Amino acid sequence: MSFAHSSSTSAFPSASALPDAPATCQVPHFAPVRVRGGRYQLHRFVRHRRRAVAAGLAVTAAALVAAGPREADRSRGHPVAEPVRERRAVELVAAPVRIADGATVRLLRPGDRVDVVAAGDATAGGEAALVARGARVTKVPEPLDGAAQDGALVVLSVPRSTATRLAGASATARLAVTLC
Repeated sequence: MSFAHSSSTSAFPSASALPDAPATCQVPHFAPVRVRGGRYQLHRFVRHRRRAVAAGLAVTAAALVAAGPREADRSRGHPVAEPVRERRAVELVAAPVRIADGATVRLLRPGDRVDVVAAGDATAGGEAALVARGARVTKVPEPLDGAAQDGALVVLSVPRSTATRLAGASATARLAVTLC
């Protein structure tokens, strides 16, 4: 620390003016001390860590693709006590159905879903029963001139067992539809 002489009325006298003061010594110049690693090594570690993680992910992905599922190798994994039965696809058939109310059939369009209800003879105490649930309308044919009083025809896409029930119900009861 040295005091500068800015004026003669300085509050502190200079070091050379004091008789008992030791001689000043010079500190030699040296390069700044850097701690090895520190911030720079942390940055380098993070940079290389990203590369290591990316390389590890690439190797893992390649291993998963190479060891992917194969049709011939279904025995992998845990053994199963009972084999799982595969479900058969439901076979749909087109079932033509005569609906008692022709005006209701005119409301239907291909793609609509309907429930088919069989209504028994009211004089004999017949009750309504649901014959088909959620049947898809495939086609609505144009009505014939003389068939207006007999109802109207609609073609439904239903499973084979439901088609059998529809055919049996149409022989003994009047059928109606409700839109789902």
